[in-house]
Amino acid sequence: MGHAVKPFRVLMLTQADLVPPEEAENEEQINRAPWRTDYDVRNALRELGHEVIVSGADASLDQLRAELDDAKPDIVFNLLEMFAQRSEFLSHVLSYLELRGQPYTGCNPVGMSFSVRKPLQRKILRHHRIATPEFAVARMDKPFRRPNRLQFPLIVKSISEHGSVGISQASVVTSDERLADRIAFVHEHVGTDALVEEFIEGRELYVGVLGNTRLTALPIWELGFDNLRDGAPNIATSRLKWDVDEQERVGLTTGPAAALDDPTRQRIARLCKRAFRALEQNGYARFDIRLRPPGQPVIIESIPNPELACNSEVPAAAKAGGLDYPKLLTRILSLGRQWSDRFA
Repeated sequence: MGHAVKPFRVLMLTQADLVPPEEAENEEQINRAPWRTDYDVRNALRELGHEVIVSGADASLDQLRAELDDAKPDIVFNLLEMFAQRSEFLSHVLSYLELRGQPYTGCNPVGMSFSVRKPLQRKILRHHRIATPEFAVARMDKPFRRPNRLQFPLIVKSISEHGSVGISQASVVTSDERLADRIAFVHEHVGTDALVEEFIEGRELYVGVLGNTRLTALPIWELGFDNLRDGAPNIATSRLKWDVDEQERVGLTTGPAAALDDPTRQRIARLCKRAFRALEQNGYARFDIRLRPPGQPVIIESIPNPELACNSEVPAAAKAGGLDYPKLLTRILSLGRQWSDRFA
């Protein structure tokens, strides 16, 4: 209760299949559950003294309108990743909240739209002279021919899905035959156009950014693998992201990035703040970065409203920077209220 300025009536908006149970059996169940972020956020907000109503209204605006009319929340804590099974519809939901004058947490509609559309995100960053991988788009209704500027190894992913959806070790390809196979996989199994981009070997770093206008870059976090088989690319696959057993098998580690000098840390922090502003984001976001030898940071992706489970990268980095989990959630609520005041 001590971290909250005043108690709010909070409508926590999440996917219908991620509404958490009131009680979990044990810590292991929480760690293995797909609803662990929702469980952690809800419980932490309640411990802060807020009244929290959890809603899985993710299918229609009529359903969402009814939930909002019934709850009359002071603020919506937005944990949605898609709406009506479409990630690109999420920005429209945010626009609807703004039209209602409803405060909400996290990124605004414009910033969310830029980030959901990965090719557009890369074009905007390149316009601002921010390094991103070379890429091309393989459309579902057109044959794809690899341009000469794209040299192997390449990685193939969905142009719009986040959370490593559709990404496996087979996503990194080293020949045109495997490239064609993987593009077909994304088209058929993920159901979107495919993003074909340069695969950058090197350290994978995460940088959280908080703020609306005045920005804070959190300590740099790093993803590592202690038991990755020889020759396997160091990527966060969909299975690795959600399967605790797979994380243990490959020796997944996350923690403060070591052996980075202060000029490099400062350069990465400035880069992420520039990208945050260029993409017109607000609230909170996570930047996925690869360090191209000899240490040039390249932004792979910006993820607004990233995972907030208490042991995930952004909360862990925030804690290392002096912002514990209750303070982090309070900061996110405050940023949401401040953003809505701009349109009052």
